[in-house]
Amino acid sequence: MPENISAYFGWIPAVVFPTATAIQLLRLIVARSVAGVSITTWTLFGLANIGLYIYTAKYGELQSILGMMLTAVLDFAIVALVIVRRPRSAPTSR
Repeated sequence: MPENISAYFGWIPAVVFPTATAIQLLRLIVARSVAGVSITTWTLFGLANIGLYIYTAKYGELQSILGMMLTAVLDFAIVALVIVRRPRSAPTSR
């Protein structure tokens, strides 16, 4: 595949991944509920995006920065929001 065509295809995940993650983050903010959101899953997504960014070694390419690092930041923002907004367990009386 010619290099210029593959560069265009690189924009697909650069747009889709952070957009999809931002939609989830905005939904959580608007709904003011984090019920059912897995901290483990979103943490693993964030770590996977960082790992993939390092693996591809395309540190200066905007597609990599947006597709992987921006998505990782948004993943960790979801984790932080879940931690802050999750219901606290009520102390049990004995």
